[in-house]
Amino acid sequence: MNRLVIASAGSGKTNLIVKSAVDDAKAGKRVLITTFTEACEHEIRSKIIQLNGCVPASVDIITWFSFLIRHGVKPFQGCLFDFDTKGMLLVSGRSGLKFQGKMFPVYWGEDDFEKFYFTEDKRIYSDKLAQLVVRLQEASKGLVFERIRRCYEKIYIDEVQDLAGYDLEVLDLLFKIDSDVLLVGDPRQATYATNNSRKNKKYVKSAIVNFFLDERLGIDIDDTSLQVNHRCAPAICDYSNKLFPNMNPATSGNRDVTGHDGVFLVVKEKLGQYLESFQPVQLRDSIKTETDSNYKSMNFGKSKGLTLGRVLIYPSAPMVKWMCNNDAELTQAARSKFYVALTRAKNSVGIVVSKTEVKKITDLDVYE
Repeated sequence: MNRLVIASAGSGKTNLIVKSAVDDAKAGKRVLITTFTEACEHEIRSKIIQLNGCVPASVDIITWFSFLIRHGVKPFQGCLFDFDTKGMLLVSGRSGLKFQGKMFPVYWGEDDFEKFYFTEDKRIYSDKLAQLVVRLQEASKGLVFERIRRCYEKIYIDEVQDLAGYDLEVLDLLFKIDSDVLLVGDPRQATYATNNSRKNKKYVKSAIVNFFLDERLGIDIDDTSLQVNHRCAPAICDYSNKLFPNMNPATSGNRDVTGHDGVFLVVKEKLGQYLESFQPVQLRDSIKTETDSNYKSMNFGKSKGLTLGRVLIYPSAPMVKWMCNNDAELTQAARSKFYVALTRAKNSVGIVVSKTEVKKITDLDVYE
């Protein structure tokens, strides 16, 4: 049975993958673990070593892009082209520019195969990688995923909320083979995406859950098992739940009491005092946001996956508007970034606001 586990922040989703994979290996199964970022790959590898002493020989841990190249492209690339690929070029926007027109850019179409999928030095564009895998599955008459089935009996996919576009078509193909697939992720933390393809656009970021609701896929969705947040204090957990009211709320498993616990508004005039008293890590939406250079700072996205004692958040203007009125418009991307920032902290979250703004926010305590 293929299964999706929707996990809240701090609920132990990585531990679930690690323990299950080690148990599978001990049972003689061949296992693949794949995740979007190299940081997550490293974390999984480290936790397996911590638990088991080493990574079992029957367990492969690779990033999603590496999986697509190693198992999706390389084995049967001769079905579509006769040159050797030179790896991948990571792109953040749309690739394959043909020329810049007067009104808008013009891109190569798929009929121009090499220019559509590859750079001049034969690297695959990252936003076309999953699409190429789907093409190769068709050209090889199903051999791409038949080979994957023979390689792995159990497949774990971490951070599934980061997948997009043709990645979802790859998932569909994985679900059709005999290998058991377990997907784990938190749609609330969808701050990254593998690509910006127009394919499956309605399922991007936090909306990816809707993709798995298709009964044709036969996915068992578990949105209750990992909803205890062992990281965040109760007040932090409760406030972060407000960002995604349509999802099952997480509950806190953190019972530590430090004397400064929860979520607090910090007016700009008291920033220095707050920073000196509590030494929080400063989190911001963009490097352009000014912070105090005497204390550690990082962007929201960079903090993803970390556990920090205390944080101080510099919210964007739309985030502040939402704090003043939870019915105010806030994009899914902004909600995810704010959620990630809030849920990094074990004990306390300070949120920087002006004296005018603090009067409009009624559901949070003010640091005095």
